[in-house]
Amino acid sequence: MRTNNKGFTLIELLIVVAIIGIIAAIAVPGLLRARMSGNEASAIGSMRAINSAQSTYAASCGSGFYAPSLVSLGTPPTVGGGDGFIGTDLNADPSVKSSYTITLTAGALAVAGPASCNAVAAGASVSTYFVAAAPTSGGGVRFFGTNQGGTIYTSTADVVVTQNGAPAGANTLQ
Repeated sequence: MRTNNKGFTLIELLIVVAIIGIIAAIAVPGLLRARMSGNEASAIGSMRAINSAQSTYAASCGSGFYAPSLVSLGTPPTVGGGDGFIGTDLNADPSVKSSYTITLTAGALAVAGPASCNAVAAGASVSTYFVAAAPTSGGGVRFFGTNQGGTIYTSTADVVVTQNGAPAGANTLQ
């Protein structure tokens, strides 16, 4: 007498699991590259946001001078209220966003700089600034930098941006 056994054998199940494992092994590196690319795009966006915030600060609050820190950019004006010049995701020194550490370094202090409109003490505004974005572990492979000129530089090594631009070997994104 024949019995009708329905179902999968152990060999069939092992073959399906092996195929799924092979597909996952092929897909995961692509997913990690896409994630790093997204983190790098976010870092570039942060550089642009800081440049824009510094320009707005200089035009409306700093009498032509720049904020010395990300905290200053995040501080709203004391007169008229409102929001800070930069979002809350970048208003700390340093800020970590999308696996990148973003640091603003103040340049030379403005000579006899006026008090800004957001309670930064007189003379604390700066005539130049330098911003660097360095990847944290697994965040990306490129470093970014910018300054008051608004150009964003990139390199596979740490980008040291100065008042006159980036060092030799750094590429320009804009």
